[in-house]
Amino acid sequence: MTEHHKSYSAIFPILLREGPAGREVLLHLRQNTGYQDGTWDIAGSGHVDAGETARQALVRESREELLLSAEPEDAVFAHLCHRPENADGRSYYDIYFFLPRYRGEPAIGEPEKCAELRWFSVDALPENMPPTRRDALLHALRGEPYSEYPPQGEGRV
Repeated sequence: MTEHHKSYSAIFPILLREGPAGREVLLHLRQNTGYQDGTWDIAGSGHVDAGETARQALVRESREELLLSAEPEDAVFAHLCHRPENADGRSYYDIYFFLPRYRGEPAIGEPEKCAELRWFSVDALPENMPPTRRDALLHALRGEPYSEYPPQGEGRV
C-alpha cells in the first residue's frame, strides 16, 4: 500500500475596490519571509493552521496582516489552484476568496513581513508578482473556479 501524499493549504483574500482607473486589487510587498521576498503578492495571504477551516484562516490572516475584521461567512469562494510538488517537494492547494465585506481600513499589521500595501488596477498588475498568484487571480476574476500550476504540460516550479 502506498503512503498518502502530504499537501499544504494556503488562503488568499482578494480585496477589490473601484479606483480612479477601474477595478483595483490590494497587494502587499513581501519582505523577510524567506519566500518570494521583494515581490507583490495577494495582501493578507497565509497558511491554514491545524484545526482551522479555510474561511477561519482567511479571517485570522486578514486580522493579523491587514488589521481587518471579518466573519467566515463574509468570504466568497473564488478559485482553487493546485500546485503539485514544487522545487521544495511541497504540494499546495491555494484557496482564493473574495472578501467583499470587512470592517476597518487595510493597514500593515506585520511590518517585519510587509514593506508596503498598495492598490493596483487589475488591468495593470505589477511585473514582479509571483506567476502563480497572477494566474490564479486572473482565473478568479474571470469566474474560473479551478486551475493547476504550472499548467498541464509545463515543467514543475
